Amino acid sequence: MSTIARLEPFRGISTLQDQFNRLFNESFRNHAEESALTTWAPAVDIYETPNELVVKADLPDVNEKDIDVRVENNLLTIRGERKFEKSVSEENFLRVERTYGAFSRSFSLPNTVNAEAIGAEYKNGVLTVTLPKREESKPRQVKVTVNAASNGK
Repeated sequence: MSTIARLEPFRGISTLQDQFNRLFNESFRNHAEESALTTWAPAVDIYETPNELVVKADLPDVNEKDIDVRVENNLLTIRGERKFEKSVSEENFLRVERTYGAFSRSFSLPNTVNAEAIGAEYKNGVLTVTLPKREESKPRQVKVTVNAASNGK
């Protein structure tokens, strides 16, 4: 005699869902506690124009006085710190995904940069560092004159 087993495809779903919820809540709780302590690296765009290199760094909620931009030995270094909001109690946060703390990004610069004329501006949470090129390294247009008498004869 054979036993017939009843097919119940959704029988384990509620326990599986409970396990996922528990796993998510535990990992989120640990991540939320760690996120305020870990370092972060702001996103950066770097592009070149004929006259300069431009570095743009996203630094939301970073106070201008907490930003340090330096150039030493052809190395651009951007340092700073995003501080955790103390105006809101940690118990009141439902989710903390942004990372807080100190950051440092460094970029090698080509020899074509004029280190004496570097400028930086911080506006709307974006730091823009302008690195002008030296005059001798800028592209120059040379006018070519064609002599009508020399057409290959």
